[in-house]
Amino acid sequence: MQFQELQARARLNESLARHTTSRIGGPADMLIEARSSDELAALVQRADETGLPCLVMGGGANILVADAGVRGLVIINRSKELKFNVSSVSARVEADSGVALVTLARDCIERGLSGMEWAIGVPGTVGGAVVGNAGAHGLEVASNLHMAKILPRGGGEPAYWTVRQLAYHYRTSALKRTSQADRPIVLNALFDLKRDHRTNLERRAAEFTTQRKATQPPGATIGSMFKNPPGDFAGRLIEACALKGTRSGGAMISDKHANFFLNTGEARADDVMALVTLARQRVLDRFQIELELEVELVGAWEGGAYGQTGLRQVIEGGDAS
Repeated sequence: MQFQELQARARLNESLARHTTSRIGGPADMLIEARSSDELAALVQRADETGLPCLVMGGGANILVADAGVRGLVIINRSKELKFNVSSVSARVEADSGVALVTLARDCIERGLSGMEWAIGVPGTVGGAVVGNAGAHGLEVASNLHMAKILPRGGGEPAYWTVRQLAYHYRTSALKRTSQADRPIVLNALFDLKRDHRTNLERRAAEFTTQRKATQPPGATIGSMFKNPPGDFAGRLIEACALKGTRSGGAMISDKHANFFLNTGEARADDVMALVTLARQRVLDRFQIELELEVELVGAWEGGAYGQTGLRQVIEGGDAS
C-alpha cells in the first residue's frame, strides 16, 4: 500500500465527538478511516514504525474521550467484510473487526444461524467486543468465539488467538488488560454458530430489543458506565444513593437506568467524570463497594501534546510492507 494514496483522507484536528456514541470528545491530532482489515493493519504498522502514537476506534461506544482529545493518530475502523461458511454439520462466520455488532446479529438471524442474537441491540463493533468480552442477556463474546486474528504492536505478523489465549473474564480479556499504547489490534474474528429456525431467532431478538428499550435510556450515551460488582448491579447501587437524574454541566445520570450517563446536549468529558467520581464515592460510603469502570478512558486526560511534527510520516514515505 502506498501511503501517499491515503493523504487526501487524513484529517487534522478532527473532533472525536463526531465518532463516539456519547457525542463527547476532543480533537484527534490526525484521523484516518481504514476501509479494510489490510488497510487497518498497514496503518498501525506504519505508525509503530515511525513511533507515532496510534489509537484504533470502532463505533465509539464504551469509551470516554478526554476533552483535550487524543495525541497522534486515530484510526477509525471501517473494515466491514462478513464471510459465512455454512455446511450441513457446521456454521461459522468470519467478521472484520469494524463490523457493527447489530449488523452481525441481523445477518446471522437472516440466515437462520443462532449464537449472536444477544447482540441485536448492543452498540459497538466486533473488534471492541472481542477486546472487552461484550455481552448481554446472559451471553457474551466468549460464548461463541472460535478465535480472533490479532496484530501485535511494535512489529510481528498477525496470528490467530484462541479463546484460551484471550483469557476472558467478565467484560475483560488479555487484550484489554494491556495498556492502550501496547494493545494488539483485532483484525477479524471467527464465531461458531448453530442452525435454528429464523422465526425463533427473530422472536428472541425482538424480546431482547423490547427488554433493552424498556430498561435502557435512548439518546447519546457511552454505554454501561460501571461493571456490575459480584452479586449485585451497579445501577441498583447508584439508584439506592438517590443519584438518578443528577447533573453536572451537560451530563446526567439517567433517571431510567442509573448505570447510564447521558449527554443532554453539550456535555464535556469532565462533566461525565465529575458524575463518575460522585457515584463511586457515594456507593463506597454507603455500601463499601468500589465500582470499577466498564467504560475505558481514552486520550490526553493529563494534558501533554504530541504536536504536528511527524504526523504526516504515517501516510508518507513509501510502502510499509
